[in-house]
Amino acid sequence: MVAVGSSAQGTHIVPDRVAVVGAGMVGLSTAWFLQEAGIEVTVLDREGVAAGASWGNAGWLTPGLATPLPEPAVLKYGVRAVLSPSSPVYVPPTASPRLLSFLTRFARNSTAGRWKTAMESLVPINRQALSAFDLLAKAGVEAETYEAKSFLAAYRTETERSVLLDEIEHIHAAGQGIEFEAISGDDAREIEPSLSDEIGAAIRLHGQRFINPGEYVKMLADSVVARGGRIIANSNVSDVVDEIRGVRIVTADGESEPYDAVVMATGAWLGDLARRFGVKTVVQAGRGYSFSVPIAHVPAGPVYFPAQRIACTPMGDRLRVAGMMEFRKPDAKLDPRRIDAIVEAARPLLRDADLDARTFEWVGPRPCTPDGLPLIGATSSPRVFAAGGHGMWGITLGPITGQLLAETITTGRPPAELAPFNPLR
Repeated sequence: MVAVGSSAQGTHIVPDRVAVVGAGMVGLSTAWFLQEAGIEVTVLDREGVAAGASWGNAGWLTPGLATPLPEPAVLKYGVRAVLSPSSPVYVPPTASPRLLSFLTRFARNSTAGRWKTAMESLVPINRQALSAFDLLAKAGVEAETYEAKSFLAAYRTETERSVLLDEIEHIHAAGQGIEFEAISGDDAREIEPSLSDEIGAAIRLHGQRFINPGEYVKMLADSVVARGGRIIANSNVSDVVDEIRGVRIVTADGESEPYDAVVMATGAWLGDLARRFGVKTVVQAGRGYSFSVPIAHVPAGPVYFPAQRIACTPMGDRLRVAGMMEFRKPDAKLDPRRIDAIVEAARPLLRDADLDARTFEWVGPRPCTPDGLPLIGATSSPRVFAAGGHGMWGITLGPITGQLLAETITTGRPPAELAPFNPLR
């Protein structure tokens, strides 16, 4: 380790070797940016690269829409609605005390005032999100980000559309810009023939991008390895021990190895390791489902059906259809009823999509926090860091999270953008 700089707390020690627990977008981005500072990294994952929420999600790079998940609209769901297997937001009737506690706090944060405060906290990091992807590309990460030739939020009626128009006004009021135009259903079909005649109104968003998330994260992992990093799959970290001279990683099979610092980027499992380091915020799995289907006209960019909470993204010659927010254990089995619910909601809205020829049916656990803000920074130990809790925006905000957290680790001074995301809040 090398000592650089000093502060009221003493001289900051730059770590030589850092372990990153979690090989998703957030963990691998952190590892990559640590390598930029000359730090040796080892990434460990309970399964492998992109095995959690990073693989089958919608792959949107939409910082303009990266908003806090707790919002006033959530409170409009009644108890009967969220207990229905076909509801876009589902809570099992046998919810545990831990989940009920999370939902209670989530509801308390679903007010207009708290949403505005949280949104203002996200704006500075959102503004830098795409530039972090550009930096990775410029430095040789070969994965592509695709400009959305069109990005449509489609509705049956203008009344339905007013919800997102109101939200965009609030996003602008919080200081975040997003270019858009309200268009008719006919205009939307002219842009995207894949929309059915049921669509009567739409919003066209500009300046957005998308990726194939599984492919992107795997190529990011390849870059980390090519730059000298180690990635160890099937390594279930059971303990992180803060010792006098460093931090020791202990795996479930009893193996242990010392490092100078550790980053916990374990997604929906973040609390398992982070609680012992003063991180009290509950990280709950908000599980999303997806599948891919053939479609006569593959859209030129993402298509969003906000009223149904369904996100569609072109992936090669097929369309990925994603949706649901299911609050359950992260490793629970895929529930076919959620897939059926997405299919029935999407069927009348898409033209010539063969929803019965589904492949790659998938469920992944998004890591959600009660206040809708991620946990990024040092814990009660100055050598143990948290990076997670991004909810639906781990893909969009993964690289900028890694960049800012690497700066924190190497300088000892967390950037101002990370202040609202203190893991000890």
